[in-house]
Amino acid sequence: MGIVNNIFKWYLLERYGMIERFMKYPVNAQNEVWDNLVSTAENTVWGIEHNFSQLNDRKEFSQKVPLQNYETLKPYIKRMMHGEKDVLWPGVVEWFSKSSGTTSDKSKFIPVSKENLKKCHIRGSWDTLTLLYQNKPESQIFAGKNLIMGGSLVDFSEYPESKIGDVSAIMMAHMPAFAKPFYAPNLEIGLMSEWEKKIELTARAALDLNITMIGGVPTWTIVLFRKLLEITGKSNILEIWPNFETYIHGGVSFMPYREQFKQFLPSESVNYVEIYNASEGYFAIQDDLKSDDMLLLLDNGIYYEFLPMEEWE
Repeated sequence: MGIVNNIFKWYLLERYGMIERFMKYPVNAQNEVWDNLVSTAENTVWGIEHNFSQLNDRKEFSQKVPLQNYETLKPYIKRMMHGEKDVLWPGVVEWFSKSSGTTSDKSKFIPVSKENLKKCHIRGSWDTLTLLYQNKPESQIFAGKNLIMGGSLVDFSEYPESKIGDVSAIMMAHMPAFAKPFYAPNLEIGLMSEWEKKIELTARAALDLNITMIGGVPTWTIVLFRKLLEITGKSNILEIWPNFETYIHGGVSFMPYREQFKQFLPSESVNYVEIYNASEGYFAIQDDLKSDDMLLLLDNGIYYEFLPMEEWE
């Protein structure tokens, strides 16, 4: 397993060269993203309505394409959820990430195209590990199993060919084959919708595994930790998984949970890595474990526009 870990380490260090490139040339990286997004979407319903084929640069884009919110995009997304192709993105989009509510809806559904999944969410996961190994080259993440606390997936009742669920579940369902041997417990358990049963089965399946890393929202992870201690009678998680080294978290502020995690994982050598992975995209990663700042990912398919704070709303 040490040899396998070194192979992954080599791959991740190669990827770090690409991260260094967009850090050094951020504007160039974003220009490339903009060019790709506009040219790819120019023949979609959205691209035709907003004359994407006639746009020459980013300044023209910001002048001619109005600011949007979920309400303005919702009718297009509904069409996509019912199987219509070439609406906001080329082809048929089958996966929709269920996100937190807006003022008028209980939930909002974000289209997750194959390109968005591969070049944004999954790439962001690998970038997270890349930056971890850059900070901690002695890491042995791939010498053991990685446990992901994800959500679940269901068919869209009005058009079952479309699937909806948590973005983490969509990522798990599309996990590359070479990554599956390092994943715990298994996809059947990981994608279950019955929460209490999922926690119970996850805990029992992972008890005797060499877990080196966990990724998940703090609230979900705490429930799992408590279940593990209840089953085993141990006083902390490191008594169960002595080689555990890294917790990757996001979704909510970690500050209210930090003390609880110190009790669960009573070792200064445990790494805590914050990420900003939302339904809309994998935005940022903590690239320096000594700082709370996060690195904005500039080459993973997301084009950013910024407003001065005084102009917000």
